[in-house]
Amino acid sequence: MIPVTLLTSVGGSFTAKVIVARLASEGIECEVRGAMDSPYALTMGDMARVDIYVPDEQLEDARMVLLVDEVDSSVIAPTRPDPDDAPPGTRRVPWRVVAIVVLLVAVLTPVIRAFFE
Repeated sequence: MIPVTLLTSVGGSFTAKVIVARLASEGIECEVRGAMDSPYALTMGDMARVDIYVPDEQLEDARMVLLVDEVDSSVIAPTRPDPDDAPPGTRRVPWRVVAIVVLLVAVLTPVIRAFFE
């Protein structure tokens, strides 16, 4: 049996799966222990804890991968999409247009109902 060392602990199976996939893409083997796919729908605190272990000889490489990912995520600022770059037909409808349509429906509904009675 290969000796393993705790790399990190995370809250929830989704985060653990993302980390394991990232490490596997670098060729680092992982062992996961904890609340992976727990039968309890709402887990928090220690109930949601998932421990990720790696072989001792790959520990430094795994730490470097996590560090690089953390630095990359903090350096790359999220950008807001420009609404003018949206494909035709997917632009947001101005709130004034929505308000006018709602008002017309509210006014015309009793008139149409009275006409058909």
